[in-house]
Amino acid sequence: MKLVRFGPKGAEKPGIVAADGSIRDLSGKAADFADAGLTIEAIERIRALDPMSLPKAPDGVRIGSCVARTGNFLAVGLNYADHAAESGLPVPKEPVLFNKAPNCLAGPDDDVVLPPGSVKSDWEVELAIVIGRTAYRIDEKDAMAHIAGFCVCNDLSEREWQIEGTGQWMKGKCAPGYGPLGPWLVTPDEVGDVQALDMFLDLNGRRVQKGSTRTMVFGAAYCVAYISKFMQLDPGDVITTGTPPGVGLGMKPPVYLKAGDTMHLGIEKLGEQRQKVVASAV
Repeated sequence: MKLVRFGPKGAEKPGIVAADGSIRDLSGKAADFADAGLTIEAIERIRALDPMSLPKAPDGVRIGSCVARTGNFLAVGLNYADHAAESGLPVPKEPVLFNKAPNCLAGPDDDVVLPPGSVKSDWEVELAIVIGRTAYRIDEKDAMAHIAGFCVCNDLSEREWQIEGTGQWMKGKCAPGYGPLGPWLVTPDEVGDVQALDMFLDLNGRRVQKGSTRTMVFGAAYCVAYISKFMQLDPGDVITTGTPPGVGLGMKPPVYLKAGDTMHLGIEKLGEQRQKVVASAV
């Protein structure tokens, strides 16, 4: 099952993708996709509906973030051995964790606005996990039962703020809109083996990232269980799980985003995103 949010920014409605590929409006049938609206139980109630009986969304409607809001937007760094190598860092012995701000959430095709003063913004195609059941100190074998679904995330990063100066990763990861999510939230039954998904990112029509979740150092279930040792994960929390090689930081010389650039990225079974980079109006 593919869940989606559609409509103008700030006024999105929950929806579902029908068998014919159309978006159907869940308004009045389901809560927006946050908190209680993303529990496993809420998703099972949606599953019982006939999508073709629901109103059809307008053709060409804007797609919003597939999660309306999140209490925690968490991330796993250096989770692909070859990306760690291009960053000049060792493969971690345990997951490297950091936060993204909740207002990083953006629609999959929304413009990416470079924050004022940014000169080293970078791209990262990633698999994201959305939590569907409260998880605290759970075992890895039980982790999948706590996941509402998976989606594509572009973990945009300002490398100067992340690495230089005091070198705090969070500073480079939290600009507004620096976490486009979607287009779909895909339930685990439709994804199948989440550790066997191809992924890519094109910059201005040139393939720069090509990888697979097969090469993740720590798999999705392990990441959920590991994080739950230190904090309680609640429905609607998002965990983005790292990127394969091919980011701008690792190029020789490095390449960073500038106004007018375009990104096209996607993950097998989870859909694709297309973004234009624009300068800040501030």
